[in-house]
Amino acid sequence: MDAEQIQRLRPMLNTYLRQFDDCFGRREPVAHLKTYVLGQLSGLPRKSMEPIADAAGLGPRTLQQFLSLHEWDHDRVRDILQQRVAGRHPHPCSIGVIDESAHPKKGDKTPGVKRQWCGRLGKVDNCVVTVHLAYAAGDFHCLVDSDLFLPEDWSDDRERCRSAGIPDEVVHRPKWRIALEQRDRAVANGMDLKWVTFDENYPMNPEFLFALDDRGQHYVGEIKRTYTGWLKPPALLYKRHQGAKGRPGHFPRLKKKDAHPITVENMLRYSPQLRKLPWEKFHIKDTQKGPMVWEAKVVPIYLKRQGLPTRAHWLVVARNVENPEEIKYFIANAPAGTPLEVLLHVGFSRWRVERCFEDEKTELGMSHFEVRNYQSLRRHLIVTSVTHLFLAEVHHDWRGEKSGPDSLPGANGQFGVGLLPVGVRTGSQEIPNPSGRHHHRDAGPQSSVTAVPRESQTQAVA
Repeated sequence: MDAEQIQRLRPMLNTYLRQFDDCFGRREPVAHLKTYVLGQLSGLPRKSMEPIADAAGLGPRTLQQFLSLHEWDHDRVRDILQQRVAGRHPHPCSIGVIDESAHPKKGDKTPGVKRQWCGRLGKVDNCVVTVHLAYAAGDFHCLVDSDLFLPEDWSDDRERCRSAGIPDEVVHRPKWRIALEQRDRAVANGMDLKWVTFDENYPMNPEFLFALDDRGQHYVGEIKRTYTGWLKPPALLYKRHQGAKGRPGHFPRLKKKDAHPITVENMLRYSPQLRKLPWEKFHIKDTQKGPMVWEAKVVPIYLKRQGLPTRAHWLVVARNVENPEEIKYFIANAPAGTPLEVLLHVGFSRWRVERCFEDEKTELGMSHFEVRNYQSLRRHLIVTSVTHLFLAEVHHDWRGEKSGPDSLPGANGQFGVGLLPVGVRTGSQEIPNPSGRHHHRDAGPQSSVTAVPRESQTQAVA
């Protein structure tokens, strides 16, 4: 960043923050928002309220009152942020990335703090956990929503909650329910999330996937190797045989009581249907250690919902070429005919939210909050997202890169996807795709992509 760009940054920031003026009823909190954002953009070693106030020549309690006592609509700030992202950064392969983050804290007064798993430290420790929704579109990404995860022991102790300013209507919610609420808010604010992705912990409750299915939301998410399903739908019994005695049963139901679903790990290990499919190599992305290459295959899978098999979903199995023992399993509800390349692109996009966490924690002081009030914590997370969006847009614009897609049509014209960073590595060999046909590895992206089979193609794939 040169001197001219630095001079341009201040008026750009003033224009950017002006869109939030209607969220404040008085001038003072409008000015405090700017002070807070400037402090997060500064080079202060610790970007909590007191150092930011000292650097701005304000009293130490000024910003504390801005977050905890001043009247302003922080939910409206979040809504305007999402509407801006929706209007300025649309993309035909936009991805909502769901993840959580832990913030190590001492003491027991910070809302939601307890000994729980802290990914930042890699162990169980005293921390606060927050759930987030990130938006990834082409080469652009930012956080668009954040919520506190309230542990059950906190929720059960309402007196402790009231001491921390947690309203009675705010109770313990599983992280997957918080994620669904965030997704629904983003869509209500005009964000067109073509895909959603998440880590292996969220599908542990199958209701999370079924809720996304019911919303018509396409997803590709990682699942544990112990996740279960059927590669072939089990037979169902639809009505009772005439003349049969005994109590009437529930219909439809599984015809055989022993038709239990099996784990995806055993599917890969023992199922002829999956083992016979050839692996296809894909260049995921470039890293400091060189290109990251994984090989993958995809088959239909049927999940169990209320004791019955669902419609066909898709099981994607990916294996690290450099370390074949490293295997990832993904579940997807993509439309039939979606290229496998697209599924891998979405499934491997979780690094975007990790990058957002890294930027907000190291550059903007996301974890530097020192508050004992629930509203202060929520407002801190929202203002940090406001600051991060400004940085993301400046970085994106000054790099001169486009957020719009290059032309790469989707399978059978169902939908378009941008030029993706996932593709078959160039070479001279031919690799068979699951349909049995071969394609040349030097072929362009459209000719080198395996498509998720259509319903009528399931037997051919098998």
